[in-house]
Amino acid sequence: MSNHQHFIIYKPYGYLSQFVYELKRPKKLLGDLYNFPEHTMAIGRLDEDSEGLLLLTTDGMMSEIVRSKKVEKEYYVQVDGVITQEAIEQLKNGVMIGFDGKKYLTKKCKAFMLIDIPNFPERAKKIRDARHGPTSWISIIITEGKFRQVRKMTSAVGFPTLRLVRIRVGNIFLNDLKSGEVFEVENFNV
Repeated sequence: MSNHQHFIIYKPYGYLSQFVYELKRPKKLLGDLYNFPEHTMAIGRLDEDSEGLLLLTTDGMMSEIVRSKKVEKEYYVQVDGVITQEAIEQLKNGVMIGFDGKKYLTKKCKAFMLIDIPNFPERAKKIRDARHGPTSWISIIITEGKFRQVRKMTSAVGFPTLRLVRIRVGNIFLNDLKSGEVFEVENFNV
């Protein structure tokens, strides 16, 4: 029987996916949302401007399993402009992005345009309004996770990311969690 604890959280916009921040500027951290046990770690990260499903655990081995290239991560992405089918195909086949000062070709992935606008909670910081032109929503499903990869991918095909929400990690879905909500689960079935 494991003594480890596992959590599912809807990481809100504006929070860092960490518990300690050493620099001088004050930041909102995961520990501000819930009294997590000692040695809790985020499995993967969502940058400060991203939101959505984040898994946390006290089990380092579980973290390794979930972060493996076998586990899909799905993102709903609001992009600037009405994305074209050509751009979607480019995303699917891999695009060149910058990573660690070098060019990197992303692995093939799944991508498609969403017909219905997702029903996410209002974000603390407004994105923009219709006066700035149209936007569209897409789904991107990847198995890798380079630094700001999805944002770099949409930018590479000419449709910069305005809002990014992770909705799925493996078989675990965001579902109806509210922004900032935390649930403890017995185990992750990814």
